[in-house]
Amino acid sequence: MKRRKPTYPRRQWTLAHRRGLRTFANWPVAVRGMVWMVLGGFLFSLLNTIARDLTLHLDVYQSQFLRYLFGLLVILPWVWREGWRAYMPVNLAGQFWRGGVHTLGLVLWFTALPKISLADMTAIGFTGPIFIMLGAAWFLGEPMRKDRWIAAIIGFSGVLVVVLPKMSGDGGWYNLVMLASAPVFAASFLITKALTRYEKPGVIVLWQALTVTVLSLPMAIPNWQMPTPMQWLAFAATGVLGTLAHYCLTRAFALADISATQSLRFLDLVWASVLGWLVFGDIPSQSTWLGAFVILWATVWIARREGRRKTA
Repeated sequence: MKRRKPTYPRRQWTLAHRRGLRTFANWPVAVRGMVWMVLGGFLFSLLNTIARDLTLHLDVYQSQFLRYLFGLLVILPWVWREGWRAYMPVNLAGQFWRGGVHTLGLVLWFTALPKISLADMTAIGFTGPIFIMLGAAWFLGEPMRKDRWIAAIIGFSGVLVVVLPKMSGDGGWYNLVMLASAPVFAASFLITKALTRYEKPGVIVLWQALTVTVLSLPMAIPNWQMPTPMQWLAFAATGVLGTLAHYCLTRAFALADISATQSLRFLDLVWASVLGWLVFGDIPSQSTWLGAFVILWATVWIARREGRRKTA
């Protein structure tokens, strides 16, 4: 009679749980929302680096159109697989409102992008969280707790530590154009937060890509020029990065209060410093490292407080 080999029980991953390790799905909801926000900010930093290089060689509105066209192409395979019905919005008018507002912000942003430095652009963009937190408190009724204001103020102070020594005044009125885009983007994000109450993240991302592509086409046609093969590849990369980044932001808004996630946007300055060093050879200064430390401290502090706070 053939002897059977002894069997041993398969090792279970519950050991990790007994040691206090938890999977991402079991993390506190607020912390998961913050992780999605951090990931989205990093992807946007990559996107901004590529987009600025493209706008130095092509028309800014053509660049805006192609960036969102490729973003739409990235999403279409999922739409084809799951069917259009799975991506039909509950509130079609809300999707077009959001797309129109976001397109206006993009027009201002792309107009100023090739005219000012990446550091100035990043610094001006950090005014967005202030507009978002004010709007969330006024229009969405979110509680504006003291610790969230403290984290935002400390994080913004870290941004000033980095940026003020480097402000050169270059760019003229384009700095004001970039600044004007901040409250417009804030309005777009607030609409997104409102839509997440009854729309799926994938639906919101798809209809943003679709509406912005359609609304940007008339502005792209007058000064159209054929991109090079490398520029086509760069636009394809922006499409992938932009789609993933907006999905991350939408997931973050669906999991946590929008005001709770805004202090994490100051981490974008860290990503911008690293990318500037890797891509353009810019060596971060002492003020950059000091400001980054302040930003990271504020980020860790608010993340710990949000994680401890009981959610309904």
